[in-house]
Amino acid sequence: MTASAEKTNLLGMPKDKLEAFFESLGEKRFRATQVLQWMHQRGADDFDQMTNMSKALREKLKEVAEVRGPEVVHDETSKDGTRKWVMRMDNGNSVETVLIPDGERGTLCVSSQIGCSLDCTFCSTGKRGFNRNLTAAEIIGQVWVARKAFMPFEPGPDRPITNVVMMGMGEPLLNFDNVVDAMNLMMEDLAYGISKRRVTVSTSGVVPALDRLGEVSDVSIAISLHAPNDELRNQLVPLNKKYPIAELLAATRRYLAGLPDKRKATIEYTVIEGVNDQPEHARELARVLKGLPCTINLIPFNPFPESDFRRPSMNATRRFQKVLNEAGYIATIRTTRGDDIDAACGQLVGEVKDRTRRSERWKESIFHRSEQPDSKTASVQ
Repeated sequence: MTASAEKTNLLGMPKDKLEAFFESLGEKRFRATQVLQWMHQRGADDFDQMTNMSKALREKLKEVAEVRGPEVVHDETSKDGTRKWVMRMDNGNSVETVLIPDGERGTLCVSSQIGCSLDCTFCSTGKRGFNRNLTAAEIIGQVWVARKAFMPFEPGPDRPITNVVMMGMGEPLLNFDNVVDAMNLMMEDLAYGISKRRVTVSTSGVVPALDRLGEVSDVSIAISLHAPNDELRNQLVPLNKKYPIAELLAATRRYLAGLPDKRKATIEYTVIEGVNDQPEHARELARVLKGLPCTINLIPFNPFPESDFRRPSMNATRRFQKVLNEAGYIATIRTTRGDDIDAACGQLVGEVKDRTRRSERWKESIFHRSEQPDSKTASVQ
């Protein structure tokens, strides 16, 4: 994906910004409607394809604008049908995007950052460090690429992508404006026309941004909780030290109360053997979530290289689920999909030129652990 600094990439512009762009060229606002449909409903990336506009306008657009999506450098399909794309962005970094088919439903898991600005201990993405936020064009470009993979690129009832979740690489609410623009395009009838109930932003708990989201959007929300108390969550999700569970759940209630329709939050809970998988953790979680309209998604931990965490047994996960069900909650166990191509939850890594030292420190810690003799060897010596 090579940048053309002097040209404006129209791909990431929602309708209002595209209308303003055409007005700045001295053109009518309705041109935005035409270009939106060409880009997002027909997959056009060449202005000459946009034949309902005059040749003069197409030539003018070529001089000042472009339609440029990410470059696909890898496209792989799992034995269970899950499809993963590795897409190269500007500056040589890449992100991973995953499509999970399930009957008539197709859920696209979209990334919002190159790497992640947070460092949750159980997530492979965070261990790779952080480079930068994705632009709106790079975020919606992932949807554009995935949709183009299923030509013909025409709107209709048999759409390969019915749901989008902002659950790929990165913390979406720390890239607020670009994520909101991209989600607006996902829901735009002239673009992808996905229902607001089927566009979900997942957050680890950036409370001020969640409140701000309620002022500008009504997408669905998922909360990456992963622990029933602050002591444990501080270890798993370090952001909790800044925005503890009580503050996060209060913000979640405020967001749901502000929606124009009745909706529930999804509570995401990665179940890790010997860490947060005991029945007492489930009972504590049931108490903490009392009164919050929610469903609980239990995610058995997906191992990644050099992680000390382990996936729990299915029996342990079902015991956890049973406690929550008996407490009156709808709790489901997420089926692991795409783990044979490292496309499962928590496994997305891309290629990140880390601007922090996080990935370097992580590699050093792995090296030092590997150099330590185990206790049996030490006792013999």
